[in-house]
Amino acid sequence: MEGGQQYNPRTVEEVFRDFKGRRAGLIKALTTDVEEFYQQCDPEKENLCLYGFPSEQWEVNLPAEEVPPELPEPALGINFARDGMQEKDWLSLVAVHSDAWLLAVAFYFGARFGFDRADRRRLFNMINDLPTIFEVVSGTAKKQSKEKSSMSNHGSTKSKSNSKVAQRGSEPPPKYSRPQLKDEDEDGLEEEEDDEQGETLCGACGENYASDEFWICCDICEKWFHGKCVKITPARAEHIKQYKCPACSNKRART
Repeated sequence: MEGGQQYNPRTVEEVFRDFKGRRAGLIKALTTDVEEFYQQCDPEKENLCLYGFPSEQWEVNLPAEEVPPELPEPALGINFARDGMQEKDWLSLVAVHSDAWLLAVAFYFGARFGFDRADRRRLFNMINDLPTIFEVVSGTAKKQSKEKSSMSNHGSTKSKSNSKVAQRGSEPPPKYSRPQLKDEDEDGLEEEEDDEQGETLCGACGENYASDEFWICCDICEKWFHGKCVKITPARAEHIKQYKCPACSNKRART
């Protein structure tokens, strides 16, 4: 099922790395690859599951045949509810079940390799520092980030929302950001914005903003994305008048 060489993470760090890889794959299926995921979940097919792999890939497939399975299994039959719900609600439901599955897999490894109370607490705290898949897919993570940054620095938030620029420098085009050199007289302003940008989450992978990475904002849903997650380079962004993320583009294609 995993597609590739099997391995068993044995330390807290290895289990967390496994968790992050599977999580990234699942988020990709429910955001940037949502059109492909939607098509694969045909209600006419048998019970299907959504799997995330440590390699940050995802797969829709039948459940494992062995009983009991080698790893805990994801929610069964996600395809049956696809046409009976609003797409947004269906994706949120799959996201919630995916969060539960990720925790089950992580703590399965913890139990199998004898993690003690301290190890389990450390693993949970590492996992808990990341937004859940549901929070990323539903936009809750972004809302929470905005509320927190607004309370701490309202003026800086207003500036960012007007300009749609994730990092301020010499006024780059308003749809994307590139690392800029700081001027000495702007150090104070940059430090304020660094606090806000640290709370910005990628709409594809859910990871935090980093000043050395290229980001782009969708003009439709206003979510921010790593350029690498949506396959947009700084050079390509120069020629984009209105950027639409994969999820927004796919929604328009289906309507």
